[in-house]
Amino acid sequence: MTAIAIDGPAGAGKSTIARCAAKEIGYIYVDTGALYRAVGLYMLKQGIDTADVHAVSPLLGQVEVTLAFQNGEQKVILCGEDVSQDIRTAEVSMAASNVSAIPAVRDFLFSLQKDIAKNNNVVMDGRDIGTVVLPDAQVKIFLTASPEERARRRYEEMIKKGEPADYGDVLSDLKMRDYNDSHRAVAPLIPAANAVIVDTTGNTLEQSVEQLIFIIKEKLQ
Repeated sequence: MTAIAIDGPAGAGKSTIARCAAKEIGYIYVDTGALYRAVGLYMLKQGIDTADVHAVSPLLGQVEVTLAFQNGEQKVILCGEDVSQDIRTAEVSMAASNVSAIPAVRDFLFSLQKDIAKNNNVVMDGRDIGTVVLPDAQVKIFLTASPEERARRRYEEMIKKGEPADYGDVLSDLKMRDYNDSHRAVAPLIPAANAVIVDTTGNTLEQSVEQLIFIIKEKLQ
């Protein structure tokens, strides 16, 4: 099986770009961030402080999270419920960042991610795919853009969905998540040593997808 690992900070467009690239080359797309979001959502529903390792860890045995693929689209199933839309709020984003710093959470989701890649050709995105989850991936890409660009994209996405949004707040939250993700003790957000760095600042979605597909095809020759 062939694995393509795509890492990068929040708001870099990993999910959208990776999904489009996977469809183009006929691979399964796996958004690992959705798994952490699902765990974060579960803890929020329990009224748990998602940054409290001693509160989160004991409840992991209650979490049943799986990925289902319907017509090539990923669905996130949490305790039997499709939460694919529920996990896309700003509150859940921060909860995901918090729980992803907890070693027990990363261990809990590690085997699920490995098993998917073992049985499928995948384009898998996240924060530590090329460095920790799939260190032997045939292609590793670190996708990024300036904080201002990433915040603008996230802000416009929220407005389009009819969600209340303030650009300054979005930028502040994004910078906080960048700091948390890159400074956590376990599997911090850093490019793999052999990753191709792709900065999409100023790119259209189409340009970014074309750039990724070009790199993937070149690496797999």
